Amino acid sequence: MARFFRHVNGWLFALGLLLAAGAVGYLTTRHASVGDWTFGGRASLSAESRAVLATLHGPVEIVSYANPQGDLRHTVSGFVERYQRAKPDLTLRFVDPQQDPAAMRELGITVDGALILHYQGREQRLDELNERALTNALERLARGGERIVAFVSGDGERRPVDKGNADLGTFMAQLEGRGMRAVPLNFAQVTSVPQHTDLVVLASPELALPDGAVKALTDYVANGGNLLWLSEPTNDDLHLEPLADALGIRVLPGVLVDGQGAALGLKDPRMLALGDYPQHAITRGFQLTTLFPQVSALAMAARTDWKVAPFLRSSAQSWTEFKPIDNAQASTIQYDASAGELKGPLDFGFALSRLSPSPDKAEQRVVVIGDGDFLSNTFLGNGGNRALGERIFDWLLGDDALVNLPPRGAPDRVLQITQAQLSVVTLGFLIVLPLLLLIIGGFIVWRRRRA
Repeated sequence: MARFFRHVNGWLFALGLLLAAGAVGYLTTRHASVGDWTFGGRASLSAESRAVLATLHGPVEIVSYANPQGDLRHTVSGFVERYQRAKPDLTLRFVDPQQDPAAMRELGITVDGALILHYQGREQRLDELNERALTNALERLARGGERIVAFVSGDGERRPVDKGNADLGTFMAQLEGRGMRAVPLNFAQVTSVPQHTDLVVLASPELALPDGAVKALTDYVANGGNLLWLSEPTNDDLHLEPLADALGIRVLPGVLVDGQGAALGLKDPRMLALGDYPQHAITRGFQLTTLFPQVSALAMAARTDWKVAPFLRSSAQSWTEFKPIDNAQASTIQYDASAGELKGPLDFGFALSRLSPSPDKAEQRVVVIGDGDFLSNTFLGNGGNRALGERIFDWLLGDDALVNLPPRGAPDRVLQITQAQLSVVTLGFLIVLPLLLLIIGGFIVWRRRRA
């Protein structure tokens, strides 16, 4: 009888174990539990990112233009899944960029795995995959409200809505989906910049501006307005000295040339290709190559109350060339210090900021760039030109500080040892450890033979 009960107890225990396993399996299909044991919780979302997701009331769609070959789609899915756990109505959809190359060019997709986020009729574009970039993009979507960007017109400036080669229509059409609206600003019709203008753009004028227009722009800056000024090497006498003096910036004569572009297949020495940038909020983490067709160098002319930071800089092989360049003939240009030409590296992009004179704003921002072609319809699709332009507009509109996520990484990802320590480790693994194993094995064999 006792033996019978022992068998029954064994069967009952096995049955209970199977029922428990089945219950656990059933619960795992209904309830998900995820644990993050990494240092600093770097495999899960930060509190800042979760707070941003909480402000998005409604579904968010993320479209990834990733090639189906390789592991890129798997990487994107795993990364976005962190956000989906916090916001279940956030969806991810993949599109093969090779199926419709023309559509990809129209959308400006130049990076495999690029993301476009859609929320309530607005969109944001991402060319990099990290928490800071994606959370900032979601915050810009949640911001809502339309930003008014006024383009100075009437003096041969680049037009924000036209499709001409030198105009900015393609770029501004993309920014409209991000909550920005371009409006013309003709000082022949108005005497000052209208109120509620978030940003004024002076895009490469070809004619000298009237004194009234220059005064209106100078007053706008003096009163705390944000400004983007795109200059050109040919803009020698446009009556903009009062504006330049107010900013403490000087446009240097000549055109920047760089011989290292030949290694990238650029036949025109005036084409500057950048892959490295000075540290600034605009270029933080930015690693895409940008192309600037014709650039004028900039310099600080006087000390002002502006905080000036360069974020675009030519290489050490560049210089300001004074002689005309004809691409139809072989170029014989060379650096001539006696003519007053300046040797690189030279800055051609400045970001200026200061405490705003306006009581309605905390900080005033201005960007001056010695080239406007890089955002034109002709050159916008080159490398990271579009992405850099979006970063510039975001910084000018104050969107760079939306979410300041601290870096979260494992403390032991990099092993730093001296050459002597490396030699000791190598000696230990290649000689000492094998000898020790041989000695232990020999001792074990010796003891077994004695036994």
